[in-house]
Amino acid sequence: QVQLVESGGGLVQAGDSLRLSCAASGRTLSNSVLGWFRQAPGKEREFVARITWIGGITYYEDSVKGRFTISRDNAKNMLYLQMNSLKPEDTAVYYCAAGGRIGVPPKSTDFDTWGQGTQVTVSS
Repeated sequence: QVQLVESGGGLVQAGDSLRLSCAASGRTLSNSVLGWFRQAPGKEREFVARITWIGGITYYEDSVKGRFTISRDNAKNMLYLQMNSLKPEDTAVYYCAAGGRIGVPPKSTDFDTWGQGTQVTVSS
């Protein structure tokens, strides 16, 4: 079972940038897809972005296209989410996740393992 730990959240101003990190350990990620989700208070968990561990094929939610970039460092077993031009509506707890299915559109049920979450707050 893979284990995931997020870090890098914080309080920023609208228009600022932030990079989230997710450290993976445990079982191999060779056949996995890695993703980021977010959940704001009172709302459903929402897909943000995903990337295949092998090949680095990405998929983004429309609301973050052009602003967020998902990436991974296979040698370091790290997953990243670079967030630029942050907006107040990006405020949420962000979770990294690992799974074995590549759904279209991506769904939370495609992912089996989740990190503990890291809070991102964007003030206006």
